[in-house]
Amino acid sequence: MKKTRTGSRPEKKTPKSDKVTVEHSGPLLTSLIKAFPQKSRSLLKAVLRDQQVLVDDHPITQFDHLLKAGQTLEVLWEKTSPRNRLHGLKIVFEDEYLIVVEKPAGLLTVATDKEKRKTAYALLSDYVKTEHPDNKIFIVHRIDRETSGLLLFAKNEAIKHQIQETWGATIKERIYVAVVEGEVLREGGTITSFLNESKAFKVYSSQNPKNGQKAVTHYKTLKTGKDYSLLEIQLETGRKHQIRVHLQDIGHPVVGDTKYGSQQKPLGRLGLHARVLAFTHPATGKLCRFDTGIPSKFHRLFPRE
Repeated sequence: MKKTRTGSRPEKKTPKSDKVTVEHSGPLLTSLIKAFPQKSRSLLKAVLRDQQVLVDDHPITQFDHLLKAGQTLEVLWEKTSPRNRLHGLKIVFEDEYLIVVEKPAGLLTVATDKEKRKTAYALLSDYVKTEHPDNKIFIVHRIDRETSGLLLFAKNEAIKHQIQETWGATIKERIYVAVVEGEVLREGGTITSFLNESKAFKVYSSQNPKNGQKAVTHYKTLKTGKDYSLLEIQLETGRKHQIRVHLQDIGHPVVGDTKYGSQQKPLGRLGLHARVLAFTHPATGKLCRFDTGIPSKFHRLFPRE
């Protein structure tokens, strides 16, 4: 494994963290022992237990978690306050009513039957409880696990319900960017259909109003290339998997989206990012707008000529 040290570097002190690039697949603890032979087994187990081991910026505590070659492994040798350990979640805005975060691709918004702990909700729940054990967090909306971008959470249930019940009036903008397969020749357009979910949790599109909920997606072509195009997506409705299904409908599935027709994975992830979120603050009445920009990985697929 190739090592990189970060933090202050006095000659006789342990660095704050070490990063290594995984060269061979294998269990996490075994890889840690090989990478840091000078560290005791008990210490390595302790940093695992205390969420101080990150794999591709995500905290992992399972000693038998299988690593793959090419992944980045980071060990934080100094314990930090849980309030400072959001591991991949970036807080964009916070006040006494709301928290807006930027979620990385690969992290669930909320728990499922298979995954209870490693979610944006769980990380933020722990975060607010460090201020007071009775504090709670409430989910206002969700984005898919493999989609990155902006998420809104409420700090009390009344605010959550207020936003959800006035969603159409409160939410002013929800803009995504997507890398799709193929060259999109149109400058933009609107996709309208009716979406219905199967028992296998796959969403299907139909032009029959009796076959689901109406979904409307607006898109604008930002960049095109021989193999891929970069689109800006604005949602008029917010149905499950709406963008992914609608882009499949026009013959340009989101890259990496094998569930909805993609054959290519140039990013190593789903090419979808929730870039902009704008809303009227439920308590102050002020307009709040947040823009995370286009991920650099997306730009790299469109080199300048």
